[in-house]
Amino acid sequence: MLISTKEMLLDAQQKGYAVPAFNIHNLETALSVAEAAQELKSPVILAATPGTLKFNGSQYLIAIAKEIAKNFIVPIAFHLDHHDSFEDIKLSVDLGCRSVMIDASRYPFETNIKRVKEVVDYVHPLGGTVEAELGRVGGTEDDLVVAEGNASFTDPAAAKEFVERTGVDSLAVAIGTAHGLYMQTPKLDFARLMEIRKQVDVPLVLHGASGVPAESIKKSVELGICKVNIATELKIPFTAALREYLNSNPEENDPRKYFSPAKEAIKRVVREKILLCGSNNRA
Repeated sequence: MLISTKEMLLDAQQKGYAVPAFNIHNLETALSVAEAAQELKSPVILAATPGTLKFNGSQYLIAIAKEIAKNFIVPIAFHLDHHDSFEDIKLSVDLGCRSVMIDASRYPFETNIKRVKEVVDYVHPLGGTVEAELGRVGGTEDDLVVAEGNASFTDPAAAKEFVERTGVDSLAVAIGTAHGLYMQTPKLDFARLMEIRKQVDVPLVLHGASGVPAESIKKSVELGICKVNIATELKIPFTAALREYLNSNPEENDPRKYFSPAKEAIKRVVREKILLCGSNNRA
């Protein structure tokens, strides 16, 4: 049975650490994350975008996540990342997923609230948790593209009203991060984060953490971030390790051999991020 993220994020909020959420794509990437989490005794979230679920099939990825959660001793949740369709969310929830993000941040405030509330009303009675986003994190993730000019920071006062009216369990905030690769070092608005934390009592989420300097991640966690999303920083080393192995062994055709270094590359990043979030030994 897959668990929701409610208890793990509330524990992180109470004890001052963050739970890392890693975007996975298949059995190999999911196992790599889980194995590293178990080594460091860390709770962990396996996240998947709509494109990933479409590519591999919701039923298959959720089945993989269920088996991993059943066979590992650390808390493992499967989370829908940046989903914007109620029907897609409903499909995965009906298959057993208990942690979802409805991203209606591109809509006006009232429409965002309406779309989020629809998901909350469906997921909460089933024991699930809902994450939403207010403000817009820029950059590219999966099929989601937010141009720099369309990104907008989260307004603390609006965040308070948003959480109260929707009943969401966690809130993704826009404080200067972006999805994908950074062209220059991001500067996070910590003063804004502090004000949001004062206004909002649910766990806060940092999207676009790949490439953010370690000290900025640590400070974000100290100021109230309870969940940190990592995607691009897993894909790059995974692909690089595959490419290096196949270039060095052009005759090799055994997936077990070329996936092994790729899995190890992911595990190195996962260990690093777990330690950065302070979630080691929290399981």
